[in-house]
Amino acid sequence: MSEQQQHVKDENSKLKAAVCVLGLSTVGLLASTIALAVQNNSSSNEAAAPATAEDKSVVALEASGSDNFIVPIGIVPERATAEIATIFDEGTNVCAEKAIKLDNVDCIHMPGPQAGANVTKGFKGLMEVDVVPNTKNYWQSSMCPVNVHWHLGTEHYSVGEYDENGSGPNGNIDVPYRRELAEGEVQDGFRCHHYDANDEAYTKPYEWKHCIGMEVGETYEVHWPHSGAGACGTTYQYQTPFYDGVFCNLDMETLQTLAPQDIANAVGVQGQIFTIVNDDTYYYPDLIRGWIVDEEMGMGQDIAMYTGSTTGESRSNEVCSSYSPITWQVDRKCHKISASSFDKLCYDMKMQRDDMSDDLYAHGSRELVTPEYVANNQQTRRLSEVEEEHDHDHHDGHSHVRGHHHHHKWF
Repeated sequence: MSEQQQHVKDENSKLKAAVCVLGLSTVGLLASTIALAVQNNSSSNEAAAPATAEDKSVVALEASGSDNFIVPIGIVPERATAEIATIFDEGTNVCAEKAIKLDNVDCIHMPGPQAGANVTKGFKGLMEVDVVPNTKNYWQSSMCPVNVHWHLGTEHYSVGEYDENGSGPNGNIDVPYRRELAEGEVQDGFRCHHYDANDEAYTKPYEWKHCIGMEVGETYEVHWPHSGAGACGTTYQYQTPFYDGVFCNLDMETLQTLAPQDIANAVGVQGQIFTIVNDDTYYYPDLIRGWIVDEEMGMGQDIAMYTGSTTGESRSNEVCSSYSPITWQVDRKCHKISASSFDKLCYDMKMQRDDMSDDLYAHGSRELVTPEYVANNQQTRRLSEVEEEHDHDHHDGHSHVRGHHHHHKWF
């Protein structure tokens, strides 16, 4: 072997040795990295584990349909309003004062069918009407939510779900009459059947950051007014009062050209009933956008639809709303929801361009509307069930006479 060949052989040997050393070093480094990552992950898990039930960390909870669903606990932001002024604060609210004023009237001059009604399956109102409710999802009719607000107790009535046999921390009301109120007291409605005074989920106070005057264990009926004339998809979509949002792009002259069916097709309300619990396993972060529809949880599934009016405690069975007919879609079931869900909703309301502070608390409830003022056009979301529903009249033989109380039979 020549001297040159020997030199090449020696160089190749050195190169092979270097490659081997480098390979071993790489494997060692990889193993060290993996070990370190595992150790850090273990340490992080231990550090993140909540020390008590009051811990505000992210807690892993087993949720329906998922074995590894992570629910953020205590995530309601602390700040009450935007911390800095922005260029958007200089904008003009295009919906401000757009509400069309229609005064309440004596019910003997009935302007149209009224709400809230009995929505129990099988119930039919006594007022004959030609208008039918909009049975589509509102978004399918180019409608959007223009407001969200809620009432103390329920304005609607669903046997076995929210009725005079429900309960809450402040009791309940009888059916169907309005009780006498003390000065300054808010008219309340019916309660759900979830409340349990021996379960702290219904009694343990919640530290409210944004909602006003709310109470754990209470029943609230949430309304999302929708309109095809709202400022849909813009920064001014949500408005207080909600009439500004409903009529944002509709003036009186145009309104007078619309037939009742046109109005019922373009203006509607979603109604969903909740009992508040101090239990964040019932947390839902996006109530501002509309009611909860979840087939597995039975939410937004059994829907009563009819045409009625606007509600609130300024109306009764003597004084009626002129805002009629509009479509109502109401969940017949009562659901549990966490206090933090409502508080997050109130925070989101504070973040809107319009001032929604007048809707951060529960409004009073209208007394249950007598069958004579309820439209006879009630339908259900599950159209296949309509033929299966029992068809007897719940109102046979029962007139609405003040002071004459029946339980589940007055209608």
